[in-house]
Amino acid sequence: MIDHGKRNLLGIWIDALDYDAAVEKILQAAREGRSFGVSALAVHGVMTGVDDEEHRTRLNRLAMVTPDGQPVRWSLNWLYGTALPDRVYGPELTRRLLAAVAEEGLPVYFYGSTEDTVARMAAAVAETHPSIKIAGYEPSRFGKVSQEEMEEIRERIRSSGARILFVGLGCPRQEVFAYENADALSMPVLAVGAAFDYHAGTVDEPPAWIQRNGLQWLYRLVQDPKRLWRRYLILNPRFVARVVRQRFGRSGAATPEPVEPSWIGWA
Repeated sequence: MIDHGKRNLLGIWIDALDYDAAVEKILQAAREGRSFGVSALAVHGVMTGVDDEEHRTRLNRLAMVTPDGQPVRWSLNWLYGTALPDRVYGPELTRRLLAAVAEEGLPVYFYGSTEDTVARMAAAVAETHPSIKIAGYEPSRFGKVSQEEMEEIRERIRSSGARILFVGLGCPRQEVFAYENADALSMPVLAVGAAFDYHAGTVDEPPAWIQRNGLQWLYRLVQDPKRLWRRYLILNPRFVARVVRQRFGRSGAATPEPVEPSWIGWA
């Protein structure tokens, strides 16, 4: 088990840990009924915080932010010598957590994506783990909600008896959801994004060799170039340039003063 604590990457505090440490921290919070906001960030997720002061504050107030992308892991290893052997990737973290909660009997809730996808995910998880307790699931509203509407969503989740909430709303909406709801729900709230599509079988997960070599962005770009070209062809080079500048001390890695985030209420 590896856990070097949080490390500052371009002003975003990333947890330099492995899967075993991440799973155990989340399970411990679930056992204790404790608030624990989690996100798994690749380059795009990191850069959303770099470019938005309010969102950077949200990310830095989450209990755990894992290095979801290989470039994020490589950056931590290069900047801090953390020697992380692998990234902590949202879909795989989800896979390992589901196996663990099935064994422990901790109920889970799935929130997000479309009605078809979240239903298919729940069915696939139940088939893979027959002993798992699925307290409930519901699709995203695909828009902003009032605080009163959000409280209704929270109440459904709380009354279900769930001990862990998996959220798939896409970045950065899911991180906003985790930040705004983890305390009120008093449970781990995991922003895991593409895990819903992959576990539901609605989108093919990249081959292992593509993932190991940090080419998942290219795989996704080929699948959906119109939607993703700006994300990868602009943000990726900016990320690399900023990491190089941080390594050689030409830009401060200190986190700026936090900016109190306004209520958004994406659901």
